[in-house]
Amino acid sequence: MKLKSLYVGALALLAISLTSCSDWFDVSPKTDVKADELFQTAEGFESALAGIYISMTDGDCYGHDMSFGLIDQLAQLYDRIPDGTTDREAIYQYEQESQGYGTKSRLAAIWQKSYNLIANTNNFMKWLNSNGQRVLKDEQTRNMYYGEAYALRAYLHFDLLRGWGPMDYQADKKNLSIPYRLVADNSKQPRLSAEAIVEKIIADLKQAEQYLAFEKTTSLSGNERRYRLNYYAVKALEARVYCYAGDAQNAINCADEVIKHCGLSLQSSNSNDPAQFSETLFGINKYKMSDNFSSYFAEGPDFTTQYWVSLQNYKRIFEAEGNERDADFRARRGAGVYVYDGVSRVISRKYLKNDDSVIPLIRLPEMYYILCEMSSLADAPQYINTVRSHRGISKSNAYSSFANDAARTSALSKEYRKEFYAEGQYFYFLKHHGIKNLDYSHEANTEATVTMSEQRYVFPLPDREKEYGWTDEESNNTSNE
Repeated sequence: MKLKSLYVGALALLAISLTSCSDWFDVSPKTDVKADELFQTAEGFESALAGIYISMTDGDCYGHDMSFGLIDQLAQLYDRIPDGTTDREAIYQYEQESQGYGTKSRLAAIWQKSYNLIANTNNFMKWLNSNGQRVLKDEQTRNMYYGEAYALRAYLHFDLLRGWGPMDYQADKKNLSIPYRLVADNSKQPRLSAEAIVEKIIADLKQAEQYLAFEKTTSLSGNERRYRLNYYAVKALEARVYCYAGDAQNAINCADEVIKHCGLSLQSSNSNDPAQFSETLFGINKYKMSDNFSSYFAEGPDFTTQYWVSLQNYKRIFEAEGNERDADFRARRGAGVYVYDGVSRVISRKYLKNDDSVIPLIRLPEMYYILCEMSSLADAPQYINTVRSHRGISKSNAYSSFANDAARTSALSKEYRKEFYAEGQYFYFLKHHGIKNLDYSHEANTEATVTMSEQRYVFPLPDREKEYGWTDEESNNTSNE
């Protein structure tokens, strides 16, 4: 009830709090009057911050394309090919508008939306600096808002880096990637190297961690703080970023802390919770989810717009053959998926049976996968086996060892694909590991492969940004407000 009331209240002020950055590089000074009114009360601060989270559920953000939509389409997780094309590889037409998929315009919308949210976060922090002490009398509330703002800025920049940054971070981390915006104005900001972006993300997360330290002893179990960036979500994001950067020890330390102290545990059933909110460290609430997502996921055999996968491809993705289909709840009919035998098509239930209306953005299993990836080969199997056993896979099918890094990556690839299906994480795993061949089969007894490359993994800069966005040289223009 509290969450729904907050949502309605935030909607009333969302137009005010977000108007100032309809274009992230075009901030109108006249909106300062509205902002000055908004940030005069504690309710105004809360509504402005809630408005950022609400805006993250829009279709050009995590309410579609940055979660189960475009990002998962790019990973070839669906078999529906939109009207206007017969070629599933047309989705990789980044430089010209493709028929059907519209990838170029969708990527441009993701870019603009993300920087719009970053600008609003920076604006929120600016007003927190100037008015927070006077308006927000409770120090813990101020700390919570600061922590969430720093974490939001880091989270949004990191997903931009994962999309527009290099395919091989270790080889190309000195190359320019994206700007890291610390100011809420229309000034041009330089593109920075991927390495510099990672450093700034970690710096923001360390700030967030300090501000949210009061939550270290708070369990997330049954806690609505999971709808916001809380302390353990920050630590989990740190683990994700350190893993991306190849910093094994820090990734292990962060993931281990989350597992041991967050208060959540791996579940052994998803019949009433296919989105696994019980394992969610951070997710966002989508208002009237069933209504808003009905064109993407809905019961019934009308598949003209839904994100479906063929029965053959479902069996391959979820390794759903024989008894294993019944054992692994991620593949179980009526639990993880709906299977329509008559048309040989399958749809995820994550956004159908979702009483919490949550779009999961960071979940606990990822911490085990990070431990598997970052630990020694000898220690790695125990972590992936822990998740698999909770999913219902028998000990007889556990991994006893990995012969080499390639074998470990192959095992993790299968688990990421199953675990985070329709959550927008798998494409980034594929890119991070430079996986070149994406196999799929859309009809019985057929196999096909999409060949990936650096050009397909690294998103090009939107046209508008090439023309108006920033300089091409690094500079010291990185001052914070």
